[in-house]
Amino acid sequence: MRCAPVSAVVVAGLGYVGLPLAMRAVAAGHEVAGYDADPVRVKRLEAGESYVEDVSALELAAALESGRFRPSADADACDGFDVAVITVPTPLRDGLPDLACVEAASRTLARYLRPGATVIVESTSYPGTTQEQVLTWLEDGSGLIAGTDFHLGYSPERIDPGNRGWTLATTPKIVSGIDTGSLAAVEDFYTGIVDRTVAVSSPREAELAKLIENTFRHVNIALMNELAMFGRELGVNVWEAIDAASTKPFGFMRFSPGPGVGGHCLPIDPSYLSWRVERTLGQRFRFVELANDINSHMPDYVVRRLLLALNRRGRPVSGSRILLLGLAYKKNTGDARESPAIRVADLLLQMGAVVRAADPLVTETAVLDPAVTRVESTPEEIAAADLVVMLTDHDAFSAADVGRHARYVLDCRRVLSGPNVETL
Repeated sequence: MRCAPVSAVVVAGLGYVGLPLAMRAVAAGHEVAGYDADPVRVKRLEAGESYVEDVSALELAAALESGRFRPSADADACDGFDVAVITVPTPLRDGLPDLACVEAASRTLARYLRPGATVIVESTSYPGTTQEQVLTWLEDGSGLIAGTDFHLGYSPERIDPGNRGWTLATTPKIVSGIDTGSLAAVEDFYTGIVDRTVAVSSPREAELAKLIENTFRHVNIALMNELAMFGRELGVNVWEAIDAASTKPFGFMRFSPGPGVGGHCLPIDPSYLSWRVERTLGQRFRFVELANDINSHMPDYVVRRLLLALNRRGRPVSGSRILLLGLAYKKNTGDARESPAIRVADLLLQMGAVVRAADPLVTETAVLDPAVTRVESTPEEIAAADLVVMLTDHDAFSAADVGRHARYVLDCRRVLSGPNVETL
């Protein structure tokens, strides 16, 4: 089976991963059908409205005006594809991997799969997902045989929202296939989209590589978070120690404490690996479990620090006005998925605090309990708060205003200074 020239591409799932990929494919000259089961999301795209920071309104408008990008909630938009890329979410449900979206996308694509076509999975999952699950769904729905009639591979997404230094195009792309023909087809597709590809021997290695990347970060952030908690009790400035350790030009990579981890990757992806190890080998992945425990409880530690600060001022938490600066899980993005700020807000509400939150980048309203009042970080709002918490250090926040007007600040990102500021 020979690789046919690529011209018709389907991107199944138009979120933080799929939409940037669709734009790159359009820029490379492909005809791209963006399929998403959410009609509201599709209507926003048709209207030229981008909901992903890495895709500007101008870039989306250019793609639409070219006629080579067609967003659709109709599965028939997938008909006639040469290459289809699955970029749908893979959440956890009750601590277990949920591949429902991957299965739905696979079964939809199977209806339109034809000989010579290529299907690529980018959604993060445990090693074996592509060969054990996606392959079966595609074959069952199409009547075709993977590796004989169509190509199948896996290429993990490496999107870092808001990172202008390393983009989809400049970040090396891991590629894999279930056989040599599939690998060639997958690599051919990405060669026209990214600067560099890195081939591995099978989808299992590519799937594991993605989980290694995220587990590495998860574990090291947990180490710094635990050090921050213990360092304070020991009377040691952990932040200064991290600065000093970071001067070593070899054998050390800097990670910093924070109020917790968020986004899709760190709170979720390592658990896919842990689940696979326990399910297949009957053993526990203790590093992941420990990191999960530390990082998931950092919002609780933040709230404990706020309670201590209020106690020192002779105030109960109930009725105290607390201003949260930042709802996104990451600086200068509007992504509040799994954000620790949401947990902090919920805990404070349960204790009777009057919670107000400012984040000019998070426009989604459903992420917060309705009891939380959304405000702007004006000097008046800052001065009116009994406590201010810097949870996400967006450039949009004025450090001068916070330092000048706040009575007390718990700075979880170490971006502020002054007599009224404590660091995490």
